[in-house]
Amino acid sequence: MYDHLGIKVKDLGASARFYRAVLAPLGHVADASGSGFGPPDAPGLWLYEHAQGPTGGTHVAFRASSRAAVDRFHAQGLAHGARDNGAPGLRPDYAPNYYAAFLLDPDGNNVEAVCMEAR
Repeated sequence: MYDHLGIKVKDLGASARFYRAVLAPLGHVADASGSGFGPPDAPGLWLYEHAQGPTGGTHVAFRASSRAAVDRFHAQGLAHGARDNGAPGLRPDYAPNYYAAFLLDPDGNNVEAVCMEAR
């Protein structure tokens, strides 16, 4: 549906370190610039420094290959300064197998990892 997403951040270095840590359990890596993230050689998420004006308020959900990857995403986020916005667990009000975790990144964006595998 989309080619790429861009998120405005106040501190590009801090946000790049955060996304590098939380996206690693999901199999995503940084590109050569350090501000694009996605599968190797196919970044789809770009961080843009925007020191003035509002940041935050974006919701981005990343597909995880397993519930364990969702758990690692959440743990890495907390270890790298994110605020908890929903611990890993089932969200049956979304769907019966919707297993997700939510974090607020350094700019207040709601970042989610979700796995729909059946147990």
